[in-house]
Amino acid sequence: MKIAVIGCTHAGTAAISNIIKLYPNATINVYEKNDNISFLSCGIALHVSGVVKDANGLFYCTPEELTELGVNMFMKHEVLDVNVEEKTLVARNLVTNEVINETFDKLVIATGSWPVIPKIEGINMENILLCKNFHHANTIIEKAKDAKNIVVVGAGYIGIELVEAFEMSGKNVTLIDGESRILSKYLDESFTEIIEEDFQNRDIRLALGETVTRFVGSEEKVTAVETTNGTYEADLVILCIGFQPNTHLVKGQIEMLENGAIKVDEYMRTSNQDVFAAGDSCAIRYNPTGQHAYIPLATNAVRMGTLVAKNLMKPTIRYMGTQGTSGIRIFDQNIATTGLTEMMALRMGMNVKSITILEHDRPEFMPTYEDIRLKVVYEENTKRIIGAQVMSKVDVTQSINTLSVCIQNKMTTDELGFVDFFFQPHYNKPWNFLNQAGLQAL
Repeated sequence: MKIAVIGCTHAGTAAISNIIKLYPNATINVYEKNDNISFLSCGIALHVSGVVKDANGLFYCTPEELTELGVNMFMKHEVLDVNVEEKTLVARNLVTNEVINETFDKLVIATGSWPVIPKIEGINMENILLCKNFHHANTIIEKAKDAKNIVVVGAGYIGIELVEAFEMSGKNVTLIDGESRILSKYLDESFTEIIEEDFQNRDIRLALGETVTRFVGSEEKVTAVETTNGTYEADLVILCIGFQPNTHLVKGQIEMLENGAIKVDEYMRTSNQDVFAAGDSCAIRYNPTGQHAYIPLATNAVRMGTLVAKNLMKPTIRYMGTQGTSGIRIFDQNIATTGLTEMMALRMGMNVKSITILEHDRPEFMPTYEDIRLKVVYEENTKRIIGAQVMSKVDVTQSINTLSVCIQNKMTTDELGFVDFFFQPHYNKPWNFLNQAGLQAL
């Protein structure tokens, strides 16, 4: 059996390492454009801030390790063409320009995603950078050393983490986003307003509800960013606008969403049963809605890659779907979220309600305790939980993993009110704050 894998970051690495264990006699050909694999891009901001001293620690697998297992690693090879029906592909060695033609019995698409790059005047000037891979991380760190005024475009997780890292490094930071709030896809307003106030207290300039119209420069180096509402000095700009699936190779050959994300079933199969997809290149079932959705997360990618291997020859283990569960630490706030925000659910036309709990993490008779803010979103008619958010200076983020399981299993707020949670004054209250959310939901 000959297996071709295109792409080797998280999904690809997980698929390959498990395929070789299950099918040691298979021929596995891996095609990767970069000179490295398995880079954890979520650690870029930690590296920029100096928390992670060595970026090499953000890798958990190397091409050499997979080669030792018997995998044929074609590093720095770009796949130029794929014919799904004829089971052929064409790849070019980016070093020698040699072109190779190969066949396959099974194809695994793990091509991931690439940052959205809008067509804006001046965007190709020097010091306007992307933030995705190992080389981007190193470039950002090197350029930031001499930068004074840094503009981050995009207020999602990566943008927010970079803003924090640059502020901690003593830079003048401006954050621009077209939405009126930061992290609007992940948190509702009662959460984001707290973070925004903290940012402003730290002299981080927020340019929200503004769209970049032009990059201004001198001698091909950026000096300012113009938006629909102002001009901001910048000697370094980081674009964190979002990601799009990198799937042009199979466009028109297998079923996709409008944004190009490959639709896969619960066994990671595409519309062609010999072609599998995993990671940021595809769309999977989103449990809060029951529909396919594009949710590019490393956690989803490694699960999906592992399931590709398990289901390569026959349907064996089904994917249970995703809630898009994620977490972030911003300065001294620990934040986690799962499923839909109330705002997103309302935009989708869903009939929902929510309950917000403001509670202490421990009984008041304890010498210290911290505030917890928890919001649970649920369907009004069925009380089925579809989303949740938590924020606290104490780390209670694991509670969101619990609520993720609740969403996956279609639990209601009534059931949440009576789930068995332990009590110990060092850790919580007799009525766990998750129980309280369920009990207080109308």
